[in-house]
Amino acid sequence: MITLRPITKDNFDVVIDLDVHPRQHHFVAPNTYSLAEAYLHIVNHYTIPMPFAINADETVVGFLMLSYDEKDPDDPKDETVYWIWRFMIDKAHQGRGYGKAAMEKTLAYIRTFPKGPATAIVLSYEPENTVVQKLYARLGFIETGEVDEGELIAKLVL
Repeated sequence: MITLRPITKDNFDVVIDLDVHPRQHHFVAPNTYSLAEAYLHIVNHYTIPMPFAINADETVVGFLMLSYDEKDPDDPKDETVYWIWRFMIDKAHQGRGYGKAAMEKTLAYIRTFPKGPATAIVLSYEPENTVVQKLYARLGFIETGEVDEGELIAKLVL
């Protein structure tokens, strides 16, 4: 069974040690970078980051980081959204259906609006990462046509 668990002193080292296949390194930032980025956002009050270990029963198999981004009141086109910043399954655990199950669990969690209401879930990915593009499309994400730092933006309306 897949669960999302907060990062604690008990799973921190395991999460740090997770890695994707070398051919996938350009698709996702290292988990140490992601956790440092979460810290930066917390102390500077940029967004509300939510890092999680992805567990299959009691085994940590992946890492996920979400954020809650509130609407900029000065931007009429902006909206309050949940972002999926990072999503990875360790190379030793890929190909077992954990990615799909973890993403379904993530979407169900976001739909509980844990940090507040939102209109959509947004994520981005490298254009050549066709595996996640297909997964996200099957889950209802639609590419917006926007590109951020070379990554395609996709959105799921809530």
